[in-house]
Amino acid sequence: MKAEHPFERKHRFVREVIETVALVGLMFIIINLAVQNYDVDGHSMEPSLHDTERIMVDKLSYRFHAPARGDIIVFIAPPQPDKNYVKRVIGLPGDEITVDNTRVTVNGVTLQETYVSPANQGNPYASKHIHLVLPPDRYFVLGDNRYGSSDSRDWGTLPRDNIIGRAVLVYWPFGQDNDGFVPDVSSVFAQVHTRGQASSSPSRGLPVSDDLALCLMPGVFLFGKRRGRRHNACDRLAA
Repeated sequence: MKAEHPFERKHRFVREVIETVALVGLMFIIINLAVQNYDVDGHSMEPSLHDTERIMVDKLSYRFHAPARGDIIVFIAPPQPDKNYVKRVIGLPGDEITVDNTRVTVNGVTLQETYVSPANQGNPYASKHIHLVLPPDRYFVLGDNRYGSSDSRDWGTLPRDNIIGRAVLVYWPFGQDNDGFVPDVSSVFAQVHTRGQASSSPSRGLPVSDDLALCLMPGVFLFGKRRGRRHNACDRLAA
């Protein structure tokens, strides 16, 4: 058997290093197109999401299907376009929405919202009696902490193009009462019939930005802070 020349060994080693770096770079790009991590900043999604928790957001699936009622989503805040908020989808395009104090009705069905704690029930916007039919490509979103959330009761409907992705996993810190996959609450909306067809147009493009990092890297987070933007490995979201 012919011995390998030292130059050939060195050449093979360099080639393997280059291939490994290229593969890692490709994985980095693919992962950042699909998911991103966020830090929850605030209490508007209690008890579903707690302040300072870290969550993983799926940015890819809404390219193939529309958001669903009950999804917890991250989006560019209409009242503050330089911030990101996290809320729950209550109404889809074409839905008839009524908010009468703390009672929320979708297409004539009053919701029995299991994800809203009695301790967090309320409406700081009770003077605004809401009754509307959602236009095409518009969503109605609410925080689970109804007494302490800036949401569609305050600033109106959410454009589809503002939606970044869906929260799928709470992964930090460990030992919380809500860590793990975000619960499916579709049963809350099971009796709600669809008045109009939700738009099938894809959400806005999701470019890779310089301050994104690998979704599995422990130090990565997002969530825009209403009181002022802060930059870390990712942005922070307001809850």
